Amino acid sequence: MTKRIAILGSTGSVGTQTLEVVDQHPDHFKVEVLAAGRNVDLLEKQVRKYQPKLAVVADQSLADTLATRLAGAQLPTTIMYGADGLVQAAGHADSDMVITGIVGSQGLKPTLAAIEAGKTIGLANKETLVSAGHLVMEAARNKGVDIIPVDSEHSALFQSLNGEKRSAIDKLILTASGGSFRDRNREELRNVTVADALKHPNWSMGAKITIDSATMANKGLEVIEARWLFDIPYEQIEVVIHPESIIHSMIQYADNSLIAQMGLPNMTLPIQYAMTYPERMHSPAPAMDFSKLWTLHFKPMDLDRFPCLRLAYESGRAGGTATTVFNAANEEAVSLFLKEQISFLEIETLIEQVLHMHDTVSSPNLEAIMHADTWARQQTIARAARLGQQ
Repeated sequence: MTKRIAILGSTGSVGTQTLEVVDQHPDHFKVEVLAAGRNVDLLEKQVRKYQPKLAVVADQSLADTLATRLAGAQLPTTIMYGADGLVQAAGHADSDMVITGIVGSQGLKPTLAAIEAGKTIGLANKETLVSAGHLVMEAARNKGVDIIPVDSEHSALFQSLNGEKRSAIDKLILTASGGSFRDRNREELRNVTVADALKHPNWSMGAKITIDSATMANKGLEVIEARWLFDIPYEQIEVVIHPESIIHSMIQYADNSLIAQMGLPNMTLPIQYAMTYPERMHSPAPAMDFSKLWTLHFKPMDLDRFPCLRLAYESGRAGGTATTVFNAANEEAVSLFLKEQISFLEIETLIEQVLHMHDTVSSPNLEAIMHADTWARQQTIARAARLGQQ
């Protein structure tokens, strides 16, 4: 039976690799919805190739451009734009599964819409659970919707749980490559450039996630996501540095057995697993060659060296809107760094300052979450301006 797919973020890293999986198994998947941001050139090619029922772009001007380019092509595609378009894409009647590959908290409302529509979720947008994990997981339980993780670390944990009782878990162990600056001390980080930060040693990812990997904010987001996905307290979630990125994460059980998922760094593996679960199919990802000598290294996480991870744990334990603020402040700070308006180390400075200013709401509804998100962004931008005046 063909599975009908909606892809939110089709022109990004996760989206394009999802389409690689579709191309490998055209008899198993049909793309019904493509939602992108501003990359109209690539989206046009995708629409012509996959002929979805709906295509979504960021704003009306881009929608008009896309419509003009596709005029006369006799495609079955309706074109929409903006936040409303994303919500429509997420809940589209002709899809069975939604791959949420858009970056940032803009993924929250579409994910909730997909859950309300009863879609299976392939979750690559970790910020959704970071901002509103309690609301998302409650909605999924109420609707009987499966949320299958797409991030490599959470997919590894999901796979390592197969056939095991959650009550037997001792701890979840998330592995971290260490990012672009894993071999530099804090003094050596003072003058790093955007170009330096974007050189990830193992993974090919979008700019925001690559910067998050360098600050370890991304691992902090993953810790919070793991807490909600697997209903495990923060005290049982550990992070270790594993430079080779071969073991994607592992679970230690009550008997001290470790079950891990391994593979070469390639996002098509966890993407395809989410799309085919509970089945496994041939993958375009390269296999490990054990005729070669493999050496795996591990070292403990240093929260003084990577304060963004410490802040993530602190906001997670605080709960409520604290994680919303952590995520929003990080998004804005990373955006400012990519625009070269602040330094690399000022990312963590801004996050910590904004978190310390925030009065946490313990059990927020969606309105309170959106208010905290907006407040955090405004405060981050304002405090960044003050840094520039010092």
